[in-house]
Amino acid sequence: MDNEMERGQKDPTQERMERLGLEPGDYYVSPEGYLVFTEQYHRKRGYCCGNRCRHCPYGHEAVRKVQGGHR
Repeated sequence: MDNEMERGQKDPTQERMERLGLEPGDYYVSPEGYLVFTEQYHRKRGYCCGNRCRHCPYGHEAVRKVQGGHR
């Protein structure tokens, strides 16, 4: 596989991210193995998705409020 990479082949993860429209700086992989979207990605998307993203630049405005003070 190393020979393929040296000949200009992209690794499968990089190819998948490009198919999804992700660019360098849009995400990173956490030490636990999670794909984490960066503020750069969220700003390109243009709105809060409501999923409590770690780097949400929109103040989590679409996150539903839960009664009882949980979350």
